[in-house]
Amino acid sequence: MAVYVDNMQAQFGRMKMCHMIADSTEELLAMADRIGVARKWIQSAGTAREHFDIAMSKRALAVEAGAVEVTMKELARMTRARRESE
Repeated sequence: MAVYVDNMQAQFGRMKMCHMIADSTEELLAMADRIGVARKWIQSAGTAREHFDIAMSKRALAVEAGAVEVTMKELARMTRARRESE
């Protein structure tokens, strides 16, 4: 089981954002708690697309806490595989 962060750097105001997903909702929420991301910011909760958009500073904290770095393409493949298995 793992948490993943991609290498996307989408501009959002003055911030750059990326995606954070996990193998389970519990892992995703635990990492959000650990790096200081409010649970209310979860997107597509309970679906194969469940994720957080996080700032690059939070991404660094997630990697420090054990998140696996992946490319945007790898993350998209993981999400697609989840949808197909639902």
